[in-house]
Amino acid sequence: MRTNIIRNQALSVSHHCLNGWTVVEVDGEFDAHTAPQVREAAIGLLDHGHRHFVLDLCFVPFLDSTALGAMVAISKRITAQQGSLRIACPSSRMRKVFEISGLQQIFDFYDSPQDAAEQAPRTGAPAP
Repeated sequence: MRTNIIRNQALSVSHHCLNGWTVVEVDGEFDAHTAPQVREAAIGLLDHGHRHFVLDLCFVPFLDSTALGAMVAISKRITAQQGSLRIACPSSRMRKVFEISGLQQIFDFYDSPQDAAEQAPRTGAPAP
């Protein structure tokens, strides 16, 4: 069951659990305007006990450097809580942004949320 966290004209963020992972689906542009909202949504889930995340970017047509910064901040917070973060469904264009920024080395990429969540998280308890 998907739960909406943010829903407005510019952005929709929802989450659901899949095999111990909290899948955070972002739908809309992930940019300077929306990145703080995505960051706060993920941190809110972390504060509620979720530890292992798949950030689903399948419905993100555009992301900018602010979005990359938000993902790094989210990743640091998750790691500090002994959690993990995977990125699902980056297009080849999006993956190029990660390569240019040097961030492709710190994230694990998967073609889909299902691929990312195929194996349950290795450390800690599964996400609620």
